[in-house]
Parts: sequence; structure tokens; C-alpha cells
Amino acid sequence: MKLGIFFALLSRFNIDFQEALKFVSELGIGAIELAPGSGRGGHLDLDELLMSRIKRDETLKLIGDHGLTISAFDAHGNPVHPNREIADAAHNRFIKVVNLAEMMGVDKIIGFSGCPGDAPGAKHPNWVVQPWPDEFYEVLQYQWNDELIPYWFKAAEYAKAHGVKICIEPHPGFAVYNPETLLKLRKAVGETLGCNYDPSHFFWQGIDPSVAVSELGPAIYHTHMKDTRVDKMNVLRNGVIDTKHYSEIKSRAWVFRTVGYGHDAQVWKDIILALKLAGYDGVLSIEHEDAAMSLREGIVKAVSFMKDVIIEEATDGVYESIYPVRK
Repeated sequence: MKLGIFFALLSRFNIDFQEALKFVSELGIGAIELAPGSGRGGHLDLDELLMSRIKRDETLKLIGDHGLTISAFDAHGNPVHPNREIADAAHNRFIKVVNLAEMMGVDKIIGFSGCPGDAPGAKHPNWVVQPWPDEFYEVLQYQWNDELIPYWFKAAEYAKAHGVKICIEPHPGFAVYNPETLLKLRKAVGETLGCNYDPSHFFWQGIDPSVAVSELGPAIYHTHMKDTRVDKMNVLRNGVIDTKHYSEIKSRAWVFRTVGYGHDAQVWKDIILALKLAGYDGVLSIEHEDAAMSLREGIVKAVSFMKDVIIEEATDGVYESIYPVRK
């Protein structure tokens, strides 16, 4: 496994692309997850990269000169939004990112499943969390059968034709939010679509992240490393569904934390072991959304913590040498 980072975070330091590369390289990070032209603070212009081979080559050389590789491109959005303008913008970005990934030799893109409205002509997405009253069950059938599966089936076919895998990040608020819904969509559209595994979205739902790894198995194509602190007293008062702003740390049921500040090292060691046993040997991409800690400190602490729990080397077959495997 290799330590990585969601690179768009670095633009908040108000440093240029090369300085940001130097910063993460000196921390011992080996891979970057890029979000060109995303509006999320990316350093790179998506359209410029698509149009200019020179710019693409310059970018790849700069990344390589700092000892880094690209783990994935981001294409987050809601391509099944009931507002066609929003949906079309997300879809167009998806297409552009797939094309850029092929051009630059990157085989993974990351995004959300999105969430449709409750019926044709709806104004806003409608995230359904229970099947009753009966209208909710009808909404779910419409969302999955008429919107979600048809869209992602075509999107997966397009990505496959360009040699790119789609890594859907399960996230509450979208149709795919847990292992079951991820695997449901994957079964419907094919193995070009897999998972961007982020345990922070599982912790607060009551899902054991290590068990989630076992459920997802080979469907895990990429990972985010981000933690969540669950406030037991606030959960006992009001449960885990919480619409208060993330900055209201004292009163929320849960908040995102830098890795190691929501759960201890053993929990994260179990997650890393589960990933290894599931056959995952890719990038562990650090993401920072900790309202209690500065971006710089959060990144530095996350890197330091992950260096102690990551398994970087392949097994040397110690069990085979001590206890020969019977054939």
C-alpha cells in the first residue's frame, strides 16, 4: 500500500502547484488524487489539460520529478440531479475527466452515485431512508430503475471503453451510501464500477468499517483515509441523524476528524489488515475535513499516524517457511 492525499486540499494554503507537490513529497506521501477544474480548489485547469498535450506532459513530469504518482482523478457531482442544468454539468465533467484520465494514463476516477428526485419534474433530490409510508418505496423504485441504473450503466460503458474504472464513494444523502447499495449498483452495471472506500461515512451510520471491507472485497478500487468522532451522549439524546452544521462540534452527534482523532490506532490497524486480506494494495488517500484542527496540522498529524499503521511491504511468506502449506 502507498500513502496518498486528496490534493485539492493544498490549494487552501495559497501555494502554487509545484510548492504543493514539494510539501506532500517531503511529508513522505507517494501519490496524489487530483481534482482538476473542479471548483473544489484544484490547481489544474481541466479544459487546458484536455486541449494541450504539452501541458499534460509538463504536469506529469512535474509530478514524477517529486517522486509522486496520480492515484485517481475526481469527478464528484450529482449526474442524476432532477435539475437538468445541474445534472448536465456533472455529467459533462464526468465525461471530460474520463477522457483526461485516459490521456494521462490514470485508470481510476472517483465520484458520488448522486441522488435523483422523487419523480419526473422534481426540483430537488430526495434521499429516502425507509420504505414507509408507501410513497417512499415507490420513490426508491423510480430512482433506481428509471434514473440511477440507466445512467450509470451508460456511464460505465463509456468509462470501460476508455480504460477507466469508476470508484463510487458511498455517502449518505446519495442513493449509494453503504456496502449494500454500492454492490447493488455494481451488480446492475458491471465491474467497471467499484468503490472508493471511505470509513468516515460508515462510522457514524453504525457500520463497522472492517466488516464493510469484507463485504465489498474486490469491489474496492480506491480508498480515502478520514476519521469520524461519534459523541455517545449526543447520540443517546437524538440519534445519529444530525442536520446541524459541522462547525457545531459540541452539539452534533458526530463530526469528521483527522485520522486517529476519532478512533484509536487499533481500529485503523484492523481496517488496514482487512484491506490487505481483501487483496487491496493501492493508495490510502488522506482527506481532511476536521473543523477542530487547521488544515496543515491535520494533514501532518494524519500522515504521521498513518505511517505507523500502513502495511507497505508484501508478506515474505513467514508462515509458509515455518508451517509448510499442505497441497
